[in-house]
Amino acid sequence: MSTPSSTLPPFPDEVVTHAHARDVRLPGGAGTAVLITLDNGHDHTKPNTFGPASLASLEAALETASARADAGEIVAVALTGKPFFFSAGADLKAFRALRGHEDLVEIARLGHRVFRRLGEMSVPSFALVNGLALGGGLEAALHCTYRAVSTSAPALALPEVFLGLIPGWGGTYLLPRLIGPDRAVTVIIDNPTSFNKMLKPKDALELGVADVAFEPADFLEESLRWVSQVVAGQVVVPRLEHVDPAAWEAALERGRSIADAKTHGVPPAPYRALDLLRLAQTADRDTAFAAEDEALADMGVSPELASSMYAFDLVQKRAKRPVGVPDKDLARPVTKVGVVGAGLMAGQLALLFARRLQVPVHMIDLDEARVERGLAYVRGEIDKLAAKRRVSPDGANRLRGLVTGGTDKRAFADADFVIEAVFEDLAVKQQVFGELEEIVSDTCILATNTSSLSVTAMGDKLEHPERVVGFHFFNPVAVMQLLEIVRGDATDDATLASAFAVAKQLRKSAVLVKDAPAFVVNRLLTRFLGEVTAAVDEGTPLEVADRALAPLGLPMSPFVLLQLVGPAVALHVAETMHAAFPDRFGVSDNLARVVDAGKSAIYTWDSGDQQVDPEVLALFQLGDHPSTAEEVRTRALSALAQEIHLMLDEGVVAEPQDVDLCLLLGAGWPFWVGGITPYLDRSGIAAEVNGRPFHPHGLVATH
Repeated sequence: MSTPSSTLPPFPDEVVTHAHARDVRLPGGAGTAVLITLDNGHDHTKPNTFGPASLASLEAALETASARADAGEIVAVALTGKPFFFSAGADLKAFRALRGHEDLVEIARLGHRVFRRLGEMSVPSFALVNGLALGGGLEAALHCTYRAVSTSAPALALPEVFLGLIPGWGGTYLLPRLIGPDRAVTVIIDNPTSFNKMLKPKDALELGVADVAFEPADFLEESLRWVSQVVAGQVVVPRLEHVDPAAWEAALERGRSIADAKTHGVPPAPYRALDLLRLAQTADRDTAFAAEDEALADMGVSPELASSMYAFDLVQKRAKRPVGVPDKDLARPVTKVGVVGAGLMAGQLALLFARRLQVPVHMIDLDEARVERGLAYVRGEIDKLAAKRRVSPDGANRLRGLVTGGTDKRAFADADFVIEAVFEDLAVKQQVFGELEEIVSDTCILATNTSSLSVTAMGDKLEHPERVVGFHFFNPVAVMQLLEIVRGDATDDATLASAFAVAKQLRKSAVLVKDAPAFVVNRLLTRFLGEVTAAVDEGTPLEVADRALAPLGLPMSPFVLLQLVGPAVALHVAETMHAAFPDRFGVSDNLARVVDAGKSAIYTWDSGDQQVDPEVLALFQLGDHPSTAEEVRTRALSALAQEIHLMLDEGVVAEPQDVDLCLLLGAGWPFWVGGITPYLDRSGIAAEVNGRPFHPHGLVATH
């Protein structure tokens, strides 16, 4: 059998993943199997990917194996990856080199042609998923007859919808037929639109994506033993036999509801994926794969994919090499961490530091009762991690032992890094740092988690203000990837280098930020919310103003975001920003009345329907100058354009890309929207800055 040649042009930049085949004797005398190992041979830290040359290598190996299977020489074919990596799917670098719809159709067809060999041999095929399996990598495994997964695999997922694409190498057809349409909707629609959630091995096993799981120490040996048992008929793996059409329809309806709620109908990818899932119910393999070819090609030339690729580059490259960071050799080691406060944020910080740095973490607060509540929270979260098998029993015990608490600041005498998470009041924070300076060493870093106050002012009264740095996390701490590291006027290079080193250990993406009111994310969100709130104050119905930004497809509307942040916190930040920039940041009297009334929610969800709380609405005093939704949207976006321009003029961050990265990782800005600056550029939003028109395309390079 000869391999059809591809008409795709060569991609000189593709890092080729080679398919190395070797014979293995299966245990128990079951026969000989061909084991194909994917290995890019380039860098042990770089995952295997599939581009045209990589697919050609795999196809050649599978063609030979198929011929041997037909000749009766082998009883099975197994596919695995190099250590820690099965495959991360399509080579996005090569993917972006494709030009036009026809090239995209060709790469889709090539992937289908190669992968389907795995499921159409005369002997069973086995995917031995020893590590990361994303996108096309997981689809290759789905084409196999059976799947084993290592319990150490960091993630399995079909994240294409997150990027504005669809699973285009068999995923929308094979997955619902393997695990049922409702579970397939979870993997293909729900997870990608939920901050790109991925499956852990136990999730894959429970959903039926994997048939069996083995520990990493002897994964290959145990997997081959299982292969032998399956081939010999000693183990029978059950398969889904039938799904009621009504259940299939219910799954698709759930998927549409998820897409509507999380993307507001803006990006086409989730809806195109749902169309393919519907087709999978009745279509044969050829028809379904041809539909995937066309859908992948259509999505591949969409603006959403271009935006996603820009965002992907920011997260994969710029976030890992932050701009303006001093030499890492200046960083000092951290062997003990102190946390001032024992509230919810402090508890989250204590757990994160203990889990990632694996050093003692000590919390203090004003009294034992508060400390005990904080410790109880940490222990409860550790119990949840253990229950989900995110940490081993021994690991959970170690974490419990690392986190301690008390009321005496002298426990910080040997700490290398102390972070405060107390009430957002400058005088309180100055007092805390002043008391700490009398206890800690001269080189101990004093970090503040302030969301809007001046880091410079916090160190003004200290003998060593050079060791004060802003370390602004976003809530929930375990989920949000951004860390704004704020350099005060006196912060020295050693402190800053140490802060970035700690951020890397915490597995956070850190951006260097100048000490300016509310830094980046909160400054922009406050300006954004302020304009929408002002439109309501002027007479725009709250629901109209809140729906005005729906065309952006943001994860939540302005007033839902305000409710999540908390009206009191939003008011405090608005007042801080008004004091700094009274000409641009207002303070809503209506919001103040909501806070004074002790209301923490704008909406209620009675009977599952979102409605404005009538008690909140009764507090509002509205003007007589309502705006349309389009006017509110233009107003809010123009304000953002103006604020970004001013922030860049002030040097709050180095470049527009840093603003985009902050909103992607700190505010949940969707990948398929891209960054805020290219979005403004595409939208043609203009603002007036210092009396002259400002157009984003004059500031930001398009992508």
